[in-house]
Amino acid sequence: MADVDVSNSGQSQPFPELRIVLIGGRELRGNPSNRSKTGNIILGKSVFDTKRRTAQCAVGQQAVHGRQVTVVDSPGWWWHYPLENTARLDQLEIKNSIYMCSPGPHAFLIVIPVDSVFPHIFKLSLEEHLKLFHKNVFKHTIVLFTAQYSAVSLEDEISAWPALKWLLEQCGNRKYVLNIHNTQDSTQVKTLFEKIEAMVAENAGGYYSTDLAAGDALRQEMQAIAHRASERFAEVQTQRRKLKALIEGGKTPPQHLRLVMVGAQWSAKSSAGNTILGKKSFAVDHRRTTEICEMGHGMVAGRRITVVDSPGWFYNHTLHDTCEMDKLQIENSIYLCPPGPHAVLLVVGLTSAFNASYQRSVQEHMSLFTDDIWKHTMVLFTRGDWLAAKTVEERIESERGLQWLVEKCGNRYHVLDNTKYYDEMQVTELLEKIEEMWAGNKDPHYQVSQGHAEKIEARTEAGNKKAEKIRMITWKQSRMLRELFKGERQPNTDLRIVLVGRKESGKSMVGNRILLDELFDTSLMKKEFQCNRETSKCVKRIRNVFRVDVTVVETPGWPTDTTIPPWLKDEVLRGASMCAPGPHVFLLVIAISKAFTEKDLKAIEEVLKPFSERVWRHCMVVFTWGDWLSNRSIEEYIAAEGTALQRLLEKCRNRFYALSYYGGAVMELFRKISDIITQNKGQCLTTEDKPGKKQKLLWRLKQPTLTEEEWDRREQELIDRMLKAVAQEPEEPTLRSVKMSGSLDEAFIPYMSGEAPSEYGGPIWRQKARAKVSEWLKFGAGNSDVTSGVDSMSVSASYMEKLDGNPLTDKIHHAMQCFYPEKDKTMNHTRVSTDSVKTQHRHSF
Repeated sequence: MADVDVSNSGQSQPFPELRIVLIGGRELRGNPSNRSKTGNIILGKSVFDTKRRTAQCAVGQQAVHGRQVTVVDSPGWWWHYPLENTARLDQLEIKNSIYMCSPGPHAFLIVIPVDSVFPHIFKLSLEEHLKLFHKNVFKHTIVLFTAQYSAVSLEDEISAWPALKWLLEQCGNRKYVLNIHNTQDSTQVKTLFEKIEAMVAENAGGYYSTDLAAGDALRQEMQAIAHRASERFAEVQTQRRKLKALIEGGKTPPQHLRLVMVGAQWSAKSSAGNTILGKKSFAVDHRRTTEICEMGHGMVAGRRITVVDSPGWFYNHTLHDTCEMDKLQIENSIYLCPPGPHAVLLVVGLTSAFNASYQRSVQEHMSLFTDDIWKHTMVLFTRGDWLAAKTVEERIESERGLQWLVEKCGNRYHVLDNTKYYDEMQVTELLEKIEEMWAGNKDPHYQVSQGHAEKIEARTEAGNKKAEKIRMITWKQSRMLRELFKGERQPNTDLRIVLVGRKESGKSMVGNRILLDELFDTSLMKKEFQCNRETSKCVKRIRNVFRVDVTVVETPGWPTDTTIPPWLKDEVLRGASMCAPGPHVFLLVIAISKAFTEKDLKAIEEVLKPFSERVWRHCMVVFTWGDWLSNRSIEEYIAAEGTALQRLLEKCRNRFYALSYYGGAVMELFRKISDIITQNKGQCLTTEDKPGKKQKLLWRLKQPTLTEEEWDRREQELIDRMLKAVAQEPEEPTLRSVKMSGSLDEAFIPYMSGEAPSEYGGPIWRQKARAKVSEWLKFGAGNSDVTSGVDSMSVSASYMEKLDGNPLTDKIHHAMQCFYPEKDKTMNHTRVSTDSVKTQHRHSF
C-alpha cells in the first residue's frame, strides 16, 4: 500500500462521529485476543461473533454516548509469526479494514490481554504486520488492554516486557484497560471515547486517511480471487460428476479403504485421523504424539477403513533437515497397509500461509516416495473453522503455493473441521472423493515394492541393535567409573558453563533451564524473522542457585550448511574468557528434531579447535527437543542418525543428556556436569591476555606442579584405554530402556521454527527445582545405574592425587570384578522394539 498523508480537518472539538478499527494478534496458546468481544462492549450490543474466528472484516455501527460510532473488527495474525506466515487472504482483509469506515479511522486499537506475555518476537511480528498500513499508524493508535477483573497491576505487566514498553512509546504512551467481564459498565466505554478524542485533538483533529487508488486496487484483487475461486469450484464439480459416472456405471469401489496420512508437524494429522474413524484411535494433545507410524481401523459410512498416521516434519525443514529416524518412518508408512494405500492424504493446516519454504518442504518430503504417489494423493485441509466466511477455493486462489499443490494432486482436495468431529457428512464426502479418485486411476492403489519394504525392515532392525549396543556401552562405562572413583566427589561452590551449538539448536532454552529462570532470549521465530546477524555476541547470565554461583555463557550459533567464519571462532573463544577463570563444562547443544550431518560435526570441531584437543575432556552433548522422541529412546536417535553423531559422542566420552521441554529431571543434568568436574579434578580451560601477544590458552590446575601434570596425563590415558576396551566388549543381554514421557504433537498451531521454546515456569516450580538442583550442586550424589532417553549415563571420574600406582591398579581390578561377574542378574532384562510390533501389522491383511 502506498504511503498517504494523514488528513487534517482542523477541528479541535470532539467529533460527533468516531470510527475505530480493532487490530492485533493471537497467541498460539493461552489468552484469546478478545477483539470481537471488545467491539461488542464498545457498541453496547452483540454485533460481532465471538464464538468463531474473524476471517473477514466485520463492521458495526451504533449511537453510543451521543456519538455515531463505527467499529471494524479485523482478522488477527499469530503473534509468533512474521508477515510471510500470515495467509494472503488475512493480509488483504487487514488492509481492507481501513476502507470499511470511510474516509478513514480516527483510532486503531491494538487489543492485548493484560496478563498476556509480550516477548520480543511479538514486537517483530507487530512491526511487520503494521507495514500493511503506512508508517503514521502509531499516531492514531491506542493500546487497549483487556482484563477479566477490575484490580489490575498494569504497570507490573508493562515493566516485565521491554517489547511492550517499546509499543507504548511508539503510541505516545496511550493506553487503556477495559474490563471485558463487566459488560454493563458503560462509563468505561465513555472514558475510552474521551481518550480517543484526546488523541484526535493531539493530531489536530486528523484521522487516518485512505488512498482511494490503493483501495480500488485492493478490491480488484479480492474480486479476482473470488472469480477464480468460483471457476475452480465449478471445475472440481465437473470433474467429480465424471468420476461418479464411472462408479454408477459399474466400477465398484473397494469395501476396504486403506489411507495413509502424511504432512508437516502440527498440521492436525492425528486429529484428522480420529475425525475420519469417528473415534480416538490416535493420541492427540499439545505435544508430539506420532513418532512412529500408527494404524487405526473402523467401520465408517458402511466402509471398512484403515488409517495409517505417520510422523510429521517441521513445515520449514528441507528433507536434509529432517532426522533419519523420522524419514525412515515416513517412508515406511505406505508399507503398513499392503498391497498399498488407495489414497495418501497430504494434510495441510489452514492456520498459516503455504509459503515458499512450506512448498519446498512438502515437495522434498514427498520425494521419499515415487512420482506415482501424486496420482493417489489428495490434499486434506484441516482447521476448516479458520476459514469462517471464506471458501477454501478463495484460500487456494490467494496463494500460488496452494495452487501448485492442488494441481499436483489433480485438483483433489477436501476440508475437515476437527472441532466438528460429530459431523459425519464431512467424513462421508471425503470417502466419496477418495472413491472417485480410485475410479479415475488406472492402478487401483499405490504400488509398493516388497524388496524396498524388506530393506526398511532391515534398517530398522539394525538401528535397534545399534541402539542397544550404545545403551550397553554407556551402561558399562558408567558402572566402571562409578566404582573406580567411588566416594571422591567434592562439593562445588561455583559452576561455569559455555553453551555451543548451531542456530535453532535450543541453546537459550538450555541456559534458562540450567539457571531456572527466563534469562536468555528464547524467541521462537529467530529463523522466521531472519535474525542471522553475523555480529552476534556471546551472552552471559549469572544466577545464585541456593548459594551456588552458576554462570552460563551462550555463544552465537552458526547457520546450517555454512562454513564457520573466523569471527565466530574468536567470539566463542571470548565467551570462554567471560566466565573467568574459565569454563568447567562445554555443553554441545543439538536439536533432536533436526538431522545431524558430517558438516555439523566438522563445524563443532572447527569452533572448538582453538581450545586444543583437551577441550573434549570438558564436553558433553545436550540434546534438546527431547519430547520429539516421545516413546523412543535417545539411543535410537543416535543409532539412526549415523556415524557423524556417534563420532562426536565418542569425543565426549559418551556423555550425553536429552533435555525435555515439557519437564524432565534437570537435576540429572547437574549431576552429569558435576561428574565432569570431578573427573577433571576441578580443572578449567582459561585464557590469558598478554601485551603484544595473541590470546593464549592455559590449563589451570589446583596444584600446578610438574608431577601432578604428568600424573594427570597418565591417569587420563588409563581412563581412555579403559573406556575403549569397554566399547569393544562383546554384546551383553539387553537392558530395559526408560522411555521419554510426553511428546510434542499439536492438533492446534505450530511453533513454526526449529528453535526449542522456553519454559514459563511458575515461582513454585522454580523454587522446588532450585532446591533440588542446589542439593546436587552443593553436596553431590551417586550416579544412576540405568541409561535411557532422559537419563543416559555420563562418564564420571574423581580425584586421584592421593593414589599411587599400585592402589590405582588394585582399584581398577576391583572395579572390573564388580562390573563383569560371571552371572549378573541385573543384565537379564529384555526390551521389545515398538518397531518390530508395528512391522507385524504389515502381514495382517
